[in-house]
Amino acid sequence: MITVKEATRLINTTIRDFGVEEVTLGNSLGRVLAEDLKSDRDLPPFDRVMYDGIAIRYEDYAKGQRSFPILGVQAAGAPRAAAEAEGNCVEIMTGAVLTIGFDTVVQYEWLEIKEGVATIRPGYTIQKGRHIHPKGMDHQQGEVIVKQGCIITPAEISIAATIGQTKIWVRRLPTAAIISTGNELVDIGETPEPHQIRRSNVYAIAASLGQYNVQVDILHIDDEEEEIRAKLEMSLAAYDVVILSGGVSMGKFDFIPQVLDELGVEKLFHKVAQRPGKPFWFGQTDSCIIFALPGNPVSTFMGTIRYVLPWLRRCLGLEGMTRQYARLQEDFSFDKEMQYFLSVKKVNHADGTTWAQPMKGNGSGDLANLARIDGFLELPMDTAFFPKGSAWPLWEFR
Repeated sequence: MITVKEATRLINTTIRDFGVEEVTLGNSLGRVLAEDLKSDRDLPPFDRVMYDGIAIRYEDYAKGQRSFPILGVQAAGAPRAAAEAEGNCVEIMTGAVLTIGFDTVVQYEWLEIKEGVATIRPGYTIQKGRHIHPKGMDHQQGEVIVKQGCIITPAEISIAATIGQTKIWVRRLPTAAIISTGNELVDIGETPEPHQIRRSNVYAIAASLGQYNVQVDILHIDDEEEEIRAKLEMSLAAYDVVILSGGVSMGKFDFIPQVLDELGVEKLFHKVAQRPGKPFWFGQTDSCIIFALPGNPVSTFMGTIRYVLPWLRRCLGLEGMTRQYARLQEDFSFDKEMQYFLSVKKVNHADGTTWAQPMKGNGSGDLANLARIDGFLELPMDTAFFPKGSAWPLWEFR
């Protein structure tokens, strides 16, 4: 049995690069950007007017002129026009290119317009260049606007559209199989007998991977050794990552570790000094990573949040995950020599700190308790008493 720290280190030795692929901009949401987004021209591409009003020469205003004959209108989307600027003005709209010869904008709110003349009301002070967004002020042509390695959100999609990218390079996602094991499990659409339960763990894992757009195949294996061998052999050859739920403990029908060994899978560890999730098994082949998680629902879910998702993030180049911490809302004791993942609900205090309220469940089989919590507080194995106010790593999923 190894420590959580050693298990994490070994998992991190298996980080793999699944390559890149080009997708349409409309299909890029939630993917990981694999190229820098560079401006194809200056941004803004012209001296952009920021408010509706009139454009004047500041020089005229500085000389004391307050009333300006209106020569015409410069609308947004119209080509840049020229005018006899000295002593005059043009009406100009938000988003329009600044008319040649003018350098300052006055909002309509500070104007009185009568018989084709715009007069600036008393009490309004003007600075040269006011309400104009200069060409290239935000970014120069060829400048990197968004660096690769981030998750694409609506903001990045808007930027990509602005610079004319109809397609975008993203990190390729791994192919994944999620496999439930056990004769006691039935499909979620079936009515279970008194001795049966529905296969819920695989859907929790699939939903967790789905947050990163990973598409999965969900499979099931009964506790029959030959069926296990056949389906695992197929899965190891067909997928980049296989995640199993159940069949890894000490039970008479827990064949998974034995079969994986017979199939030539390199075992990196089996059993971690943690609760929940002690029987966790992990290994690899040349082409596949295998996470074999215990079958109890809380154990499976915690293992996904603590081990599977961080591994996936690293494979996708998302190295910048900031470790979150939270302070205990009350004293807590755990005297076993294991790392303890305490089920907690986040409490945000007025001073901006995050606290964690322990939410007692009924063991690692209490699936319903997951609906009451926001994550798991990781408490080290070398400590038995954890006082109120002490801060520990928080693995949150909500």
